[in-house]
Amino acid sequence: MRLGTVAETLDSQVSRVTLVTSGDDHTVEQIVKQLNKQVRVLSVTDLTVLDHIERELVLIHVRVEGDERRQVMNLVDMFPARVIDFSENGLTIEATGDRMKVKALLDQLTPFGIHEVVRAGTLAIPRLPAAKVRDDLLQSFATI
Repeated sequence: MRLGTVAETLDSQVSRVTLVTSGDDHTVEQIVKQLNKQVRVLSVTDLTVLDHIERELVLIHVRVEGDERRQVMNLVDMFPARVIDFSENGLTIEATGDRMKVKALLDQLTPFGIHEVVRAGTLAIPRLPAAKVRDDLLQSFATI
């Protein structure tokens, strides 16, 4: 298990900790039980059993000059990422996405020469319930 992130919440007295782990159901169950024994833990939710959203933030220094700079900027445009700083010999890129998208971006940038990577870890939140639309409302929109 590794600590993913510690984040603020709307309540200034409460922080949210996201733990990322691997293991079978029994292992995850044991981790949840141990966390629930902690005095200051308000609740533990296993998001793998819920429909949820995960995101990771990464900052990347890439050493590029000349034509490679434009190639990297075009590449960044294809991902949930953006260039946040320019220097004479490189770019700083910010990317936010699921683990696979972040990995794919890093794989694409590797040939250009990644100088440094800083990862903030995984954040996760359950999805909001889907809104149910009444059939009579759909009919009225269809007739407008």
